[in-house]
Amino acid sequence: MAQQQEVDLVEVAPEASPPVCRLMDYGKYIYSRTKREREARKAQKAVEVKEIRLRPKTGEHDILFKIKRIRTFLGDGAKVRVRIWFRGREISHPDIGRELLTRIADAVADISSVEQFPSIEGQTMYMLLSPKR
Repeated sequence: MAQQQEVDLVEVAPEASPPVCRLMDYGKYIYSRTKREREARKAQKAVEVKEIRLRPKTGEHDILFKIKRIRTFLGDGAKVRVRIWFRGREISHPDIGRELLTRIADAVADISSVEQFPSIEGQTMYMLLSPKR
């Protein structure tokens, strides 16, 4: 039958009893399936994660500038990882870093929410902010 209609005989469900087959143009089927997958990938929006790095001794003006950058990133729809990098003996005062991170979170609380609260990993402390919907 497939040869008479000049189409392919495609096994759709081989594990069924009896196996299910369909008469179709296999090349056209594969092309349409890849086209659908490509369109689905195009419709997806990859979430970007931007990173802002600070030190515990960062100056006041620099912190305000970084807050402005964070607002820009959040406005563009990206998530922002704020990382505080401790050097030497600074790691013995994690409370300074935590205060700085909570201050930044409070400064941008109107347009963001804290996705991951401050946590220490090695010589760094970081927090993840995501834009509010």
